[in-house]
Amino acid sequence: MSAPDVLPFHRHFLFFPVMRTFFPAKWLLAFSLAVIVFYILAAAFCPLFSPYTYYEQDLTQIGQPPSRAHWFGTDSLGRDLLTRVLYGTRISLSVAVFAGLVNLTVGVVYGGISGFCGGRADRVMTGLLEVLWGIPSPLMVIFLTVLLEPGLQNVFMTIAFVFWLQVARVVRGQVIVVKNSDYVLAARLAGASWGRILFKHVLPNCLGPVVTAVTLSMSGAIFFEAFLSFLDLGVRPPVPSWGVLVAEGLAAFNLNPLQWLIPGFVMVVAILAFNLLGDSLYALFRFRDGEVDGLA
Repeated sequence: MSAPDVLPFHRHFLFFPVMRTFFPAKWLLAFSLAVIVFYILAAAFCPLFSPYTYYEQDLTQIGQPPSRAHWFGTDSLGRDLLTRVLYGTRISLSVAVFAGLVNLTVGVVYGGISGFCGGRADRVMTGLLEVLWGIPSPLMVIFLTVLLEPGLQNVFMTIAFVFWLQVARVVRGQVIVVKNSDYVLAARLAGASWGRILFKHVLPNCLGPVVTAVTLSMSGAIFFEAFLSFLDLGVRPPVPSWGVLVAEGLAAFNLNPLQWLIPGFVMVVAILAFNLLGDSLYALFRFRDGEVDGLA
């Protein structure tokens, strides 16, 4: 038996239901996985794609268009743009993985304990969650920037403070719904232990929304890191990040418009791939639970 839907934010992504009117969810799932795997391989084996380093400058090759020597062209300092985009992919994927791990460890555990225990513990934990949720993310970023030097550690710290809150709320709501469902009440009347109820009934029916929420948070983390780096609050030059590359490209727009278009396009494709993956996984779990729209 399936648990009711407690992912209201999922349907706000109107682009994805439109996509599913043209393509089956299993096709979107395969496409998104292929794109993400390609990004991972490109980031892991970037020296095989380019013989340059991300910091190597050649002032005789400033603002060059794409060529056999530089597939994506060069930037305003003569650095190979393909190499910098690939190394930026490493940073963005590491941020996405970190956000996923934070959500799985902190968000899922916190929300699960709050929803499963109920009573006073739930009220206290929910109150703390609402207080943290009420703190604007930009204010948290400014506070951490004052305490720390801008850099990748600033991005990780902000994600650790902020990104698990949404997942914790989703998990808490899902656990409460499942815990109060008829089949859980029947199991309790049959004398099943709380451990059996937790691992046999509650956790399996929370898996779909949890996986979907974690996947969507990974795409949000990619954009969040790029946004901070674009504002010079995250990764700092000369270390490449998609946000840094877009900012540098806009500053040198007249020299080479591709300098910001290429990293911007790569970032958008990555974000769409993670969102498509989350939407497809959501449809997959609905199909498993007998929902009508499933993988169609």
